[in-house]
Amino acid sequence: MSRIEVTEKIIAAKISRGLKWADVATRVGRSKEWVTAACLGQMTLDAVQAAVIGEIFGLSEEERKWLTAVPYKGSLPTSVPTDPLIYRFYELVNVYGTTIKELIHEQFGDGIMSAIDFTMDLSREPDPKGDRVRIVMSGKFLPYKTY
Repeated sequence: MSRIEVTEKIIAAKISRGLKWADVATRVGRSKEWVTAACLGQMTLDAVQAAVIGEIFGLSEEERKWLTAVPYKGSLPTSVPTDPLIYRFYELVNVYGTTIKELIHEQFGDGIMSAIDFTMDLSREPDPKGDRVRIVMSGKFLPYKTY
């Protein structure tokens, strides 16, 4: 048994049971973005959250324990993503990464935006020309320290 196998079991159960991530998140009591990341193996659940996820997806006790293990984060199968949707984010960072960096440094100084103290909200934005994907990311600014 591995965390990847648990993730695959969760995805299979989600599909076979016709579940929506937002409904799973409501049961867990966290955002759909965080719960989805946790179910896909990118976040660590506590024992209570793992129990809820285990009940929803029919996981064994051993499989539930994997949900509480610290995962290897950022684990895409290739260094340059090949999935078209994920690749667009890679492309977005390639095109706009220097702009985002420049504007953050201009407004905050030398530092980074945390992906640890972080929230994200993904929603559908109706538009007569074709609906849009709206993603709002908020990360704590962490200045570089001098020593």
